Amino acid sequence: MAVSHDKLFHLLFDWRISNSELINKAGFSGNVMMQIKRRKCISLDSIERIRRALDCGADDI
Repeated sequence: MAVSHDKLFHLLFDWRISNSELINKAGFSGNVMMQIKRRKCISLDSIERIRRALDCGADDI
């Protein structure tokens, strides 16, 4: 099942945050970022880490 993380990528682009910066801020591995890029499902824990790192809502991701 394909998952869309387009909102996340637009948010990163608008705020000029690189993928590696997000990985460091959120504290997850590069594998999670690869799953996001490949439109795979990620865990709710990863979504929560991204949400906290970017100070946004889950619906923004």
